[in-house]
Amino acid sequence: MSFEGWTIFALFWVVFVTTPGPNAVNCITNGMNLPFARAMIGVLAILTQASLFLILSALGVTALIVASPTGFFVAKLAGAGFLIWLGIRGWMRATIPVQAEERPARHIYLHALAIAVINPKSVAGYLAAFSQFVQPDVPIMQQMWVIMPTALIITALSYTGFTTLGAVLGRAALGAVFNVWVRRVMAVCFIIYGALLGASATPQTRG
Repeated sequence: MSFEGWTIFALFWVVFVTTPGPNAVNCITNGMNLPFARAMIGVLAILTQASLFLILSALGVTALIVASPTGFFVAKLAGAGFLIWLGIRGWMRATIPVQAEERPARHIYLHALAIAVINPKSVAGYLAAFSQFVQPDVPIMQQMWVIMPTALIITALSYTGFTTLGAVLGRAALGAVFNVWVRRVMAVCFIIYGALLGASATPQTRG
């Protein structure tokens, strides 16, 4: 990958991972409700998903998934239902004071991983990255040594930022009413993302 190609890819990835979506909302929510170190487990889950999708994209699996409209449709509906459920649950629990409860690290990790994996933005984004930026005349593994560290570093910085934002909001002396309002806004975001996911079209490969 040329320096110019890497620059374009890096800018694409910055936009890709900083555009607010379900992952960002979950990171903000974790930052608000959990100690910062535990909230960062959610970022680790996103990086796990990113690594997996990068490898699968390199192997052409994401294109295969997109090539099966029925499978994509079923997965899309399941993901939409999950996000909407999270939103409804978050709205109903918004007035309940946050307790200093022990949420197992495994629960935080798997919850964040599930949100990351079902996000159709991921399939579309990784497919776009590998259909638009990978050079067909250069061995894919050669390019992965550049693509993967670039994508993972930008992803880590982005979602660490969202988690930090949540921590700042959670620790600010803004009062219980504001806290409930913020939590309900996060809940509505999940519902909106779920509805958009259910209505989204199947990403198309480049011809």
